[in-house]
Amino acid sequence: MPRAAEAAYQVIQGAIATGEYAPGSWLREEDIADRAGVSRTPVREALRRLGIEGLVEIVPNRGALVLGWTTRDLDDIHDLRAMLEGYAVRRVAEGGHADLPALAALCTEMERLLEVGGEATFPRIGELSSEFHTALYVASANRQLLAVMPALIEIPLAREGYHQRTREMIERGMTQHREILDAIAARDGDWAESVMRAHIRSGRASLRRRGRWAEEPTDGEPAEGAGA
Repeated sequence: MPRAAEAAYQVIQGAIATGEYAPGSWLREEDIADRAGVSRTPVREALRRLGIEGLVEIVPNRGALVLGWTTRDLDDIHDLRAMLEGYAVRRVAEGGHADLPALAALCTEMERLLEVGGEATFPRIGELSSEFHTALYVASANRQLLAVMPALIEIPLAREGYHQRTREMIERGMTQHREILDAIAARDGDWAESVMRAHIRSGRASLRRRGRWAEEPTDGEPAEGAGA
């Protein structure tokens, strides 16, 4: 994606994640272009990408409607993650070649950041957590998994992100990261898979308690001047 379109994409995606652009609201190209410092053409490209990702709906002759995520979307995504990531760590434990010292170093850095910086470090901890999970997909040596997982993970994390998590939630996730490494070191596929599935499901339950998901996407009238 060209730089201007990426800038517009980040503006829209971020505003949807924080709730500024709520489900059922209509997006104005002019406003987004002003905020991102770009023309309307890259805004349209960004909206098309968000349409593919399911965050907005492009309605001909009306504009772009924010869909956000429903509780069913959240459940479906985490069910897929639990299955695929559980499978990945089982493969790693039973015959993969994970760099355990590097993974442990990521865990140590996440723990250090939380200890010294508190909530201000949540976004960076989220980035490191993504690195941790991605390293496990790579270690699974399954190219198809590597192709599928980034898109599956990026959207829900962008939608709510680590800013929606509490310190307790993050600490629990860190403990589970360590246990996953213990299971891999023990070459115990059953253990590794069960911990990863629990890790994903506990994250889902926590986000549902704190999230802003509707049962179904809502509709509404386009704002004045809206267009896509």
